[in-house]
Amino acid sequence: MGNQGFGIDPQVLRDIAQEIKEVHALGAEIAIVIGGGNIFRGSTAANYGVDRVTADYMGMLATVMNGLALQGALEKEGVMTRLQTAIEMHQVAEPYIRRRAIRHLEKGRAVIFAGGNGNPFFTTDTTASLRAVEIGAEVILKATKVDGVYSADPLLDKDAVMFPQLTYLDVLQLGLKVMDSTAISLCMDNQLPIIVFNLTVQGNIKRVLSGETLGTVVQGG
Repeated sequence: MGNQGFGIDPQVLRDIAQEIKEVHALGAEIAIVIGGGNIFRGSTAANYGVDRVTADYMGMLATVMNGLALQGALEKEGVMTRLQTAIEMHQVAEPYIRRRAIRHLEKGRAVIFAGGNGNPFFTTDTTASLRAVEIGAEVILKATKVDGVYSADPLLDKDAVMFPQLTYLDVLQLGLKVMDSTAISLCMDNQLPIIVFNLTVQGNIKRVLSGETLGTVVQGG
């Protein structure tokens, strides 16, 4: 949503698509789990009277809208994509099928996973961990608006310190808001590293995948 506070900022969408195109050109197999908080956030809606299960499903539909937008932007950049959703809607996307997703990646297509994992009460973080494990991903890149994982919110606390390295247990024991505990536990059980980095700095996706020291790495322990 950029700085507009709601919806999709066309320039931000183009910038992300162009960055993904650069990384795709390196030969990386790219799967993208997309959220929907810029349009609708289920956990927030539940606070003002919408049934939580209903609100979560509404949030899942918001991720499909973002997925369609990203798919269109990527294909304008010449990157062939497939959008798969956990909630079946054949007119707009493929249903999520693990083997089909892996085959798309092998054929050089970027795959976008939308619709969460199809169940309420689970976050986009958990979906990202689940899909990453399912398709045999080597790493999760957690794109944020800050440079990594901090001891406190760096936008609110000028004394917040960034951690270059953390273990999964550090995140759980210190209650750091990297990903929710279900997502972290799934990564820990499968020894899947997480790199938390700033998406708003142009070129950072490529820098991360090129091996530059960037953001916070969560692994081990």
